[in-house]
Amino acid sequence: MTPPSQPGFLAPRVLVPFIIITLIWGSTWFVIRGQIAEVPPSWSVVYRFLLGGLAMLGVARFNRQRICFSASEHRFAAFIGVLQFALNFNLVYVAEQHVTSGLVAVIFALLVVPNAIMGRIFLGNRLTARFIWGALVAIAGVGMLFVQELRADPSGAAETMLGIGLTLCAVMTASTANVLQATQRARQLPIMSLIGWSMLWGTAMNAAWSWMTIGAPVVGHSMGWLLGLCYLAIAASAVSFTLYFGLIRLIGPGKAGFSNVVIPVIAMGLSTLFEGYRWTGLSMAAGILVLAGMVVALAPARAMPDSQAPAD
Repeated sequence: MTPPSQPGFLAPRVLVPFIIITLIWGSTWFVIRGQIAEVPPSWSVVYRFLLGGLAMLGVARFNRQRICFSASEHRFAAFIGVLQFALNFNLVYVAEQHVTSGLVAVIFALLVVPNAIMGRIFLGNRLTARFIWGALVAIAGVGMLFVQELRADPSGAAETMLGIGLTLCAVMTASTANVLQATQRARQLPIMSLIGWSMLWGTAMNAAWSWMTIGAPVVGHSMGWLLGLCYLAIAASAVSFTLYFGLIRLIGPGKAGFSNVVIPVIAMGLSTLFEGYRWTGLSMAAGILVLAGMVVALAPARAMPDSQAPAD
């Protein structure tokens, strides 16, 4: 249920972390491609969240947050870990082997849709007609991007479909974890400790899966890979997930998911510069539809004071 004292979107404690999150996560899609160019995706995820989780618990301890969890609290953290830091990221990393990072980021903009729907079902948050219409417009835009990718490389249709399908599965696992972060159970736990343990539980699951399917750990040795790993583990994981899950607790999963509307703009720009992504009239129109649909879905309605939380 939406807290009555929910701050406005332009409040500094909402806007500042929102800007930081979008700038960092807008660039991670491109950095991930550099990671999986040297190391198998699942092992890349292991290293990222091993470092990120240890950093989170270290900072939590420094801030005197409780880091000792009970068995039931560890089970809750492990559930979030398998969804957010195991399934979600493995699916994303593998998807980027089949489609461009920019396209993955655009599809991930739809995260706000299941965020809001599950927020309505499980948390009692609002779901307005404005949101529904905006979501339909955005979904139409994603459909146009799908058509564009098939036209650009008809021979690679299977690759494109696989990449998009993997990304949509990642969206659903991430959304489930997002809604869990807004539950009363999550609010009772210190956020940094919860994220840290969730990352480490996800790391354990990722390591077991990697060893069974790939074999012994594979480590990159180039300076670019090492710098990219540090960036993903600290900035894009420890820092950004703390800010993002904090926003979820503050303004709800629907509004917090609005960051995923802005992120593709940054990601597609980087994909254009470094991956050779070529914009066509159809892809530009599709991108505009996705962003416009999300803005319509999440913009607060001004005519009715009690509808200030359109998506959640």
